[in-house]
Amino acid sequence: MALFWAAMTIDGSILITGGTGTLGSVLVRQLRDAGRPVRVLSRRPRPADADPDLDWATGDLATGTGLDAALDGIATVIHAASDPRTSGSDVEAANRLLAAARTGHPHLVYVSIVGVDRVPLKYYREKLAVERLVERSELPGTIQRITQFHTLVLTLLRGAAKLPVVAVPAGTSFQPIDVPEAAAQLIRVASGLALGRAPDLGGPEVRSAADLARAYLRSRGRRRPVVPVRLPGAVARGYRDGGHLAPDHLGGGRTWEEFLAAAD
Repeated sequence: MALFWAAMTIDGSILITGGTGTLGSVLVRQLRDAGRPVRVLSRRPRPADADPDLDWATGDLATGTGLDAALDGIATVIHAASDPRTSGSDVEAANRLLAAARTGHPHLVYVSIVGVDRVPLKYYREKLAVERLVERSELPGTIQRITQFHTLVLTLLRGAAKLPVVAVPAGTSFQPIDVPEAAAQLIRVASGLALGRAPDLGGPEVRSAADLARAYLRSRGRRRPVVPVRLPGAVARGYRDGGHLAPDHLGGGRTWEEFLAAAD
């Protein structure tokens, strides 16, 4: 299968769910820069300041409204929409998307997370449940698991650094990846035949949480003690065991320091 995928490019429009989000917006930009036909799916109507040439579809994965029209003429879907705040929402959204996509039978690329089957986080269990839906569906599908984005780690450290002491999980490492690098890989996967499960995608380095925090503080010229704290529970143990890492799949893109140098 991989040999066929490497030798073949699938033409046609690509629909991006979550096309205005952190990952989705980068996917849309990269596809447009490459001259690929792309359509954005959003709950919100087209903003007044949006590019009038951008193919925009208003639809709601929570209700199914507008999905048939959004999928019309679509060859590939990159399903990047997710709502970690609402329990069960991702599974319901996937069910509606899969049902609406049966008519056109597009290649569905699902964006998942490394470790959803190893770290017993509630949100991860829901992502794993969506993976199972994709696997059981009649659509040609590819599941792409990715490690944490640089932007997520930065958000967490910004919050932690507001306190006099920066507490980080002890014995825990991360493998953050740049969003543009993840988007480029998803486009490569979406441009080929369905793989079922693509190889995991991780960032270029595995770094301890304390190391990432100290690098962040140095980049901002701030002085704070970084204190590793051993957290209780099965989720923390899953992270300490490295269930969310892909050390055998080190990717490219910017390192943590390179990302920090360009981040606001």
